[in-house]
Amino acid sequence: MTRSRPPLALLALTAGAFGIGVTEFVIMGLLREVGADLGVSTSAAGLLISGYALGVVVGAPILTVATARWPRKQVLLALMAIFVIGNAACALAPSYGLLMAARVVAALAHGTFFGVGSVVATRLVPPERKASAIAIMFTGLTVANILGVPMGTWLGQQAGWRATFWAVAVVGVVALAVIAAAVPADRDTPEHADWRRDLRVLGRRPVLLGLATTVFGYAGVFAVFTYIAPLLVERAGFAAAAISPILLLFGGGLVLGNLAGGRFADRALVPAVFASLTGLLGVLVLMAPLLTTRTGALIGVAALGFAAFATVAPLQLWVMSNARGAGESLASSVNIAAFNLGNAIGALAGGVALSRIGLGAVSWTAAVFPLAAIAVALVAVRRPSHAALA
Repeated sequence: MTRSRPPLALLALTAGAFGIGVTEFVIMGLLREVGADLGVSTSAAGLLISGYALGVVVGAPILTVATARWPRKQVLLALMAIFVIGNAACALAPSYGLLMAARVVAALAHGTFFGVGSVVATRLVPPERKASAIAIMFTGLTVANILGVPMGTWLGQQAGWRATFWAVAVVGVVALAVIAAAVPADRDTPEHADWRRDLRVLGRRPVLLGLATTVFGYAGVFAVFTYIAPLLVERAGFAAAAISPILLLFGGGLVLGNLAGGRFADRALVPAVFASLTGLLGVLVLMAPLLTTRTGALIGVAALGFAAFATVAPLQLWVMSNARGAGESLASSVNIAAFNLGNAIGALAGGVALSRIGLGAVSWTAAVFPLAAIAVALVAVRRPSHAALA
């Protein structure tokens, strides 16, 4: 395999990641339409985002344990089927409660897909390209933010929000077919399929520290990103209509940062973890002064996207490496849940800073989290068991 031509199976995983990324984030652009149609407030509709996150956190360990003895390709196909059913149920939901339930069902596939998919991706490439393989799969998530979410939002505004969920379900069907055709069959039971032993892996100090690093690192990203619209309007002086085009810069940064983080982690995993977290810390510290001007805000938004996803592949591979071959799929899936837990914590912390101090305090509050992540990572690498990973 050459650098310019990833295996078709890896691109199939990327297609699945794209569909999951769209269904996670597209609801953000349709809250008013959903609320008006179902007779709930916009803030109540916003809880559909929290419900999805809860589904990811709960579904990741449960489904990974439940499918531990299945061949990994079979797991991926089952997860995409759940994804399709969940999104079709969203499109058909006659009430807010049933829509929330359908969102949770769709979310159940999220953590395990990225967790098991990360393991499968690393098996498709030479050992020295594992992190890049993970990054390529996560490119589907970044492209979903750049293309899928705006297109899904536009479709929902033009044809009704239910049309968006039908379209996402179709994307899931296509991804399922591509995975079925392209991902190699794996008829053998995955190694270490004893779920009790797998669960014990999560109690290992290196794995717990790796998961904590992920939570803190990504909390910093969402403490700012959740409130990026008011920051751009009230601090930088942009019109509300400019938000969507500006977020394209964020999406472009996501793609570049994701691939750069994977490439760096292939060369030196632990240095990549520290470099990416340090870069994120620097960007968040600089966000406060950058957001005082329009030009600075544009630079800051692009840099935030780059720094945010430069951490993903290093952190994911780090947790998988800490699992040391036992419970690898479970540790990988739970780390995806850790990203989502970080999202929720960061959004809450940013909201507290906003309400109690003001917009100017949001980015400073966010910077505390990657600083904490670096501190946790420092504790982790001081253990002798990490010497081989440096």
